[in-house]
Amino acid sequence: MIMQGRIIKGIAGFYYVYAGDGRIYECKAKGVFRKDGRKPLVGDIVEADILDEDGCIGNITDLKERTSELIRPEVANVDQALIVFAFANPKPAYLMIDKLLLQYSLQDIPVILCFNKDDLVKEAEADRAVSIYKDCGSRIYVTCAKDLKGIDELKEALRGRLTCVAGPSGVGKSSLINCLQDNVRAQTGDISRKSERGKHTTRHSEIIPISDDTFIMDTPGFSSFDVFIKDAEGLRDHYNEFIPYTDCRFKPCSHTHEPDCAVKAAVDKGLISRERYEGYVQLYNELKNQRRY
Repeated sequence: MIMQGRIIKGIAGFYYVYAGDGRIYECKAKGVFRKDGRKPLVGDIVEADILDEDGCIGNITDLKERTSELIRPEVANVDQALIVFAFANPKPAYLMIDKLLLQYSLQDIPVILCFNKDDLVKEAEADRAVSIYKDCGSRIYVTCAKDLKGIDELKEALRGRLTCVAGPSGVGKSSLINCLQDNVRAQTGDISRKSERGKHTTRHSEIIPISDDTFIMDTPGFSSFDVFIKDAEGLRDHYNEFIPYTDCRFKPCSHTHEPDCAVKAAVDKGLISRERYEGYVQLYNELKNQRRY
């Protein structure tokens, strides 16, 4: 008997496949994949021979063609990314948000940006954080897992898709995921008062079924991030805010040091977020310095 499903978790050579009937099958992959240099990934759509239907045991026999493949986390067929940061405890690290937006832009993955813990800040402070990214090209949601604010709207944005959840530890990712579904209760951790960094509470990457056609990919927390881009001059193409401002004296223009730069003028006029621009310049200089060594 042949079954088709999605790999939702992989541990020590075993792959756990979520089938259309809601059951999860423990499967091994056929040796032919190793010979062909192919490795099943979490997120893959697969076919499997069912060896024991009652025990939910099978063998993966075929990998379907992937629509996308991420490097970090290593996952296939992601439709969109959900980047989660908190308004406070810890405060949002804007440069880290910029790097995450860049990573997914480089891989043509649409992004939802979520600011959580709305209950910890005043409205004006929340509005300021949201305004920095209002023109970045991503949909922005404000949530509070504690009182379920914005959860229904976020659920609708995830419906019918596989969404990869990213963001540092301590921002409430696990609590948000708990609000979104009932099948899995991710372990939540306390914030370290000394460093304001969350303890790493997610042990492995896995996909959590929200419904038959909706999945989220929970990933380990992190405190650092590498940008997978080599060309500093191409960085400007990934800033949606810069698109309307192309009338620079020099073409191409890096938008960093040149005179009569339309982007810099827009920043001075308040048309482009200064925080976003300053983050761009910092990333540009980092990439330029990397090329020298």
